[in-house]
Amino acid sequence: MYLEQIQNINDIKDIDPKAYEELAQEIRDFLIHKISVTGGHLGSNLGAVELTMALHLALKLPEDKIIWDVGHQSYTHKILTGRKEGFDGLRQFHGMSGFPKRKESCCDAFDTGHSSTSISAGLGLVKARDIQGLDQTIVSVIGDGAMTGGMAYEALNNAGKLETNFIIILNDNNMSISENVGGVSKYLNNIRTADSYLDLKKGIYEALRGTPRGKNMVSGIRRVKSSFKQLVIPGMLFEDMGITYLGPVDGHNIPALVRVIQEARRVNGAVMIHALTQKGKGYAPAERHPARFHGADPFDVETGLPTRPHTTPSYTDVFSTVMCKLGGRDEKVVAITAAMPDGTGLKRFRNMYPERFFDVGIAEEHAVTFAAGLAAGGMKPVVAVYSSFLQRAYDQILHDVCIQNLPVVFAIDRAGLVGSDGETHQGIFDLSYLTNIPNMHVCAPKNKWELADMLKYAVVFGGPMAIRYPRGEAYDGLREFREPVVCGRAEWIYREGEIALFAVGSMVKTAELVREKLKADGLRVSLINARFVKPIDREAVLEACEEHKLLVTLEENVSAGGYGEKVLRLLCEERKAVDCLQVALPDAYIEHGNVEKLKSEIGMDADSICRRIRERMAGA
Repeated sequence: MYLEQIQNINDIKDIDPKAYEELAQEIRDFLIHKISVTGGHLGSNLGAVELTMALHLALKLPEDKIIWDVGHQSYTHKILTGRKEGFDGLRQFHGMSGFPKRKESCCDAFDTGHSSTSISAGLGLVKARDIQGLDQTIVSVIGDGAMTGGMAYEALNNAGKLETNFIIILNDNNMSISENVGGVSKYLNNIRTADSYLDLKKGIYEALRGTPRGKNMVSGIRRVKSSFKQLVIPGMLFEDMGITYLGPVDGHNIPALVRVIQEARRVNGAVMIHALTQKGKGYAPAERHPARFHGADPFDVETGLPTRPHTTPSYTDVFSTVMCKLGGRDEKVVAITAAMPDGTGLKRFRNMYPERFFDVGIAEEHAVTFAAGLAAGGMKPVVAVYSSFLQRAYDQILHDVCIQNLPVVFAIDRAGLVGSDGETHQGIFDLSYLTNIPNMHVCAPKNKWELADMLKYAVVFGGPMAIRYPRGEAYDGLREFREPVVCGRAEWIYREGEIALFAVGSMVKTAELVREKLKADGLRVSLINARFVKPIDREAVLEACEEHKLLVTLEENVSAGGYGEKVLRLLCEERKAVDCLQVALPDAYIEHGNVEKLKSEIGMDADSICRRIRERMAGA
């Protein structure tokens, strides 16, 4: 097996070129079998095997740098840099990350996880290289989906001014270009990147600049050249920005890819290589269902079906069902997603009400301001988004939604710990960054029934409201407690004495278990479903102060700026002497791993919380 010969950085250069195709197949087989056990991003990695091999053949790592946009397609890169053995612990606690990590390898040039960032990061590395007088090739690899993000175009606009080498590879697994156009482009690329052409062009331009009317003549030549190129070159958008376009090139043809990368290295400026690839290539289930295998759970290799299918509805499923019902009842309800119709549960809404569904691409900032415009026009927009991705639209939430107090609903999925995707995807900051915005209202459901009630309440509320709920199975307990949702009103579930547990959203389930364990010790414990984090129920907190020795706040959010801090502030303002224990996530970035394992490690599981409460009570 050729894959066994890949143990260290640059070992691929010792492989016989005749064996590249076989090595690519071995890598695909390896990825399919490993990811079928651990889960992970399969489709994007299968589509980038040859592209990654070509980069490692054309470049010298770690001196040269590759920045992977999003980073979920970097598995082959990890294999080729000597991390093959790490795939047994892929995305597991203390195991290898599913994304590039600088602390993991010197060949990971930049930590990524969110989309549309690679060109900006690459530009920074290019300028750092030039300032220090280093001799490096910097390559940013970005997918066609990531090109819908505005940040990518901001960076391209900046890159067009470069007079030093910078390579951008557009990994395009969606667009198609006819053979004849591709053939003309290939011919022109060979001419335009040949040494004789580059030297001649530079010589002519320099000579003309030295004449009285030289600058005007150079501009005229460039206009004529651009007019001709527009007829035959598909990349004129990039050319017009000052970026040399090379392509399209077959993204599964290693010799062609190596050749075009080597050609691109000779250009003193930004270069866009347009590579056409197939997502999920080499594995029929992933080719047929690329969305399903974007982020796959463990699956059966033969069938492609999950080995642990979900038998109970998730919070996303509940959201999906309620949105469809709301859409049927009210024609003003509209849904917006940023390239995540499946992940956020809006696929069914799209199928039922296509004229009221909007997928704006990977553009969270635009999604929020677009929703604000819809609200200003009399509609009832619901923006469905993952917690960690909503961070990208903070300014738009503040400036375009909340200043105008517009009725936009934010359905925040994957709030709290999400597990295997790690630091860049944990949804542990939303309570902090949303609750400091005036006019914003933030709530969290204790179970699937309350999510439905909160969503129905939010679309008629008349102002900005965010509902945050976790990834995974929707809690079905405490269904007998279903008081009507009222803004800023908590829900007393059990009223006893001594200890009052104020739990937010997903932590109500944990608090119920904590209560059972403490009652077994003979303690009297009240349980309050906080419901709203902004505004908090001041009356409920102050009432609890009169009847309890210890208040305990529980939330799946960092402690800084969270619910617990708001309760502590209230107690200080009202000069209440009651003791208060804040149970929250540490003010830190939390690595990847199983959610229950992570909770145990950071003291957020029921046993750890009980231990802290017992210690606090003993100290009192």
